Amino acid sequence: MKPETVESIESQPGTGKRRLIPVILILAAISAIWLLKPYLMQSDGAKTPEAQSQKPGPGGNGGFRKGGGPVAVTVKPVIQGDMPVYLSALGTVTGVTAVIKPRVDGELLRVGFKEGSKVNAGDVLAQIDPRPFEVQLMQAEGQLMRDEALLNNAKLDLQRYDTLLEQDSIAAQQTATQESLVKQYQGTVTTDRALVANAQLQLSYTKITAPISGRVGLRAVDPGNIVKATDAAGIAVITQTQPITVVFTLPEDQLQQVIKYAKNASLPVEVYDRSGKNQLAVGNLLAIDNQIDINTGTVKLKAQFGNEDNTLFSNQFVNVKLKVDTLRNAAMVPDTAIQTGASGTFVFSVKDDQTVAVNPVKLGPGNGESVVVLSGIEPGAMVVIDGADKLRDGAQVKLLDNQAPEASQPPPAGDGEKARRDKWRKRNGGQTP
Repeated sequence: MKPETVESIESQPGTGKRRLIPVILILAAISAIWLLKPYLMQSDGAKTPEAQSQKPGPGGNGGFRKGGGPVAVTVKPVIQGDMPVYLSALGTVTGVTAVIKPRVDGELLRVGFKEGSKVNAGDVLAQIDPRPFEVQLMQAEGQLMRDEALLNNAKLDLQRYDTLLEQDSIAAQQTATQESLVKQYQGTVTTDRALVANAQLQLSYTKITAPISGRVGLRAVDPGNIVKATDAAGIAVITQTQPITVVFTLPEDQLQQVIKYAKNASLPVEVYDRSGKNQLAVGNLLAIDNQIDINTGTVKLKAQFGNEDNTLFSNQFVNVKLKVDTLRNAAMVPDTAIQTGASGTFVFSVKDDQTVAVNPVKLGPGNGESVVVLSGIEPGAMVVIDGADKLRDGAQVKLLDNQAPEASQPPPAGDGEKARRDKWRKRNGGQTP
């Protein structure tokens, strides 16, 4: 058998056709891509303007929409009104406190207060065993009675000696000695009376009374224990809550502003909770410290509050707002209208031709919702509060209402399918699809 050669294989019928099939397929694919290329480029080009219209234009704050029409924005007018000027600080509630300590040693018999309750000045809070002090009082009173009797007897003897001395019946020395004895007894009686008063005072200390009105805390000792005047913890602590004070600090560069307005009137002070949203109480500035802390550069201030509803507790952390002034008839804009760029702070104002202008402004104090504009725009002007990120100077805008129109609401489910079926019936003579 002869081996097959290249010529013999190529000479076989059908081999050349099979080799041409892949070449034809490749050429067909290239032709199809070439024919479809204009349509693909048109599809990409249709998306490009829309995407480009979303990009902000030159100027840093947006621009015109390329082929998209005016920019939809929300506006509000510049209003004129009064804006209070506050100085903000952090403060701590500091109520007047009194530690209830025994003034004599002895057994604690009973406690006359309920923990956490309100007490008035003079209320009996605790009772120490009075019997040892009653005995001391009796001893002092007995000593006084004895010495008073000796004094009276010495005075009678002195009267007799004076009579005898006038009759020249006794020596003058004896009368002088008796006078000295009377004075000695007088001194003893005075001492005895002081001992009696001290014993009475010590006995009164067995009843522990409230020195101030306020709220009493938890007791530190129970009845039956021996208490001493040297105990540091005492029996309980009373905190005066009505009125109550708040101590806060301000930077030293704000001190002159406070002093200036505090000369003519008492400055109101507002305190808020830790979040700064809920107002707790309103009071007045009570005092300013007489020196500045050199370490922090701040000065301490104290405000007083009536605290009738007991919302403030001693050592509570609060946010403080000290009202120092009120700007009358000031131009105010919403906080959301304020924009910041390379040239500073500005707002977009809407002109009569529905275009916007960039207005550089100088800001004053604010309240978290509105801010005072000291210069740059006048009351009555319309400023953009939403949509400013797509704007630039001179951009065309379309004003939006506060509420979306009813036409923009989506149709109920199924309405689109029903409309399609009705349209099909009209075209096909009432037949159902």
